[in-house]
Amino acid sequence: MSEMAKITANGSEIELPVIVGTENEKGIDISKLRSQSGLVTLDFGYKNTGSTTSAITFLNGEEGILRYRGYPIQQLAENSSFLEVAYLLIYGELPNQAELSEWDDSIGHHTLVHEDMKKFFEGYPSSAHPMGMLASMVCSLSAYYPESLNLNATDAEKMKTIRRLIAKMPTLVAWIYKKSKGHPFMYPTNKLDYVSNFMKMTFGYPTENYEVDPVVVEAMNKLLILHADHEQNCSTSTVRIVGSSQANLYASIAAGITALWGPLHGGANQKVIEMLEAIKADGGNSDKYIEKAKDKNDPFRLMGFGHRVYKNFDPRAQIIKSSADKILGKMGINDPVLDIAKKLEESALKDDYFVSRKLFPNVDFYSGIIYRALGFSTDMFTALFALGRLPGWIAQWKEMLDQKQPIGRPRQIYIGEKERNYVPIEKR
Repeated sequence: MSEMAKITANGSEIELPVIVGTENEKGIDISKLRSQSGLVTLDFGYKNTGSTTSAITFLNGEEGILRYRGYPIQQLAENSSFLEVAYLLIYGELPNQAELSEWDDSIGHHTLVHEDMKKFFEGYPSSAHPMGMLASMVCSLSAYYPESLNLNATDAEKMKTIRRLIAKMPTLVAWIYKKSKGHPFMYPTNKLDYVSNFMKMTFGYPTENYEVDPVVVEAMNKLLILHADHEQNCSTSTVRIVGSSQANLYASIAAGITALWGPLHGGANQKVIEMLEAIKADGGNSDKYIEKAKDKNDPFRLMGFGHRVYKNFDPRAQIIKSSADKILGKMGINDPVLDIAKKLEESALKDDYFVSRKLFPNVDFYSGIIYRALGFSTDMFTALFALGRLPGWIAQWKEMLDQKQPIGRPRQIYIGEKERNYVPIEKR
């Protein structure tokens, strides 16, 4: 017999089943709590509420564990390509060689976007934020592929929509970068791999032969893999709850993009660079800011250190640190901001204050350094995050539909005025 939890309320006892996950996570199933007792739970920000069961990602923040479909993130980042990880997340298993080749080829077949979409770009000022453009462009894809609105489509038709979006996302992100610079758009080169194609569209020019640096490709590939999914975070939960209304894939992903846009979610690596710029503007004394961070009476906080989920260490940061070191060493960049970043990293890793509190550099710290070194402007960082997170969002959207989950409808505890009568304006 399964374990039961008991709640005593209103003079009666209610039994609720305890659900146990494959990694021995336990949760109380309260789906029938209201019907049995008239009560609901109150959980601001859903910090203690499981909104779904999921077979996609396992995260244990206390032990620094992150796995996609059971595979440790360290193994995937070391051995896989981003498209292989995308296949794993969406289909549930790693592909064999034939499956991976077919997947790669089909993605390459859909990289072009409709020429009419250039007119959308023309309508935006060059100062438009990349995330605003990206959300709009992704949602607009539904107008060019109206068949995507049919959620009763066959599995093959749904998968074609998924493949289209994965293929077109790097084209859109690259064109957004080009728009911000006032540079000519570059069309996809499908003989290149996914990451190399993106880098060429982003930094290449029609009049030159752009060669993609393998060190850069390796680092970008790892960053995209590390960001591919992260359990039920704000943007992922947004994708699922919007999709639960049977909104199409493009609209659901656009909603996830806007959720990621918030500075408390996807903007953390941008905040790292802004902090480093501020330290530079104040004279560049990193030791001064280390001491400010240790002073509990000082409002300054080191961005990119520690993590609200990972209480020990961020496994993604351990992976990407070596890529950051390779990028900086290979490119030989003379950038005072990146010099400050290295000094902060060195100080924090050997300072007892940070070590005892496990305030180690996280993935946002290193990703910000890499993006800065590659030449991306800080407002592009979140769009790059969205490019990486796309397969996770898609996998979560697909899982939600496959499980035939009901439309999301959170409850509330009303704390407003009790019933009162309308007063005509002349008597107020």
